[in-house]
Amino acid sequence: MSFFARSESNAELAGAQLARQATASLAGLLAGLGKTRSDLAKAMGVSPGRVSQIMSGDANLTVRTLAAAAEALGADVEIRFSPRRPDTAVGPSASSGESSPLRGSGIPTRR
Repeated sequence: MSFFARSESNAELAGAQLARQATASLAGLLAGLGKTRSDLAKAMGVSPGRVSQIMSGDANLTVRTLAAAAEALGADVEIRFSPRRPDTAVGPSASSGESSPLRGSGIPTRR
């Protein structure tokens, strides 16, 4: 496997992890507010099916979609970039859950 193929694979994995983090955070917010997916769909002006797509964690979520969900719930979205520690790897060869973008998010990760 070439360097570029590995980089693309790592980017896809990181993107999938970020999508799962976003949807888990959104689900937690919904639960905390005592709202349902149907409530979110109505507030966003979209179909319940679209909310299901968003909440699946498999959708390629856009920043605008996340902002629309946050606005509908009266919430804020925070996106930040931070350097990785030198011993942190992304990908299947990572030795622990510490490589996850969920680290430090308050969302539990598996080890």
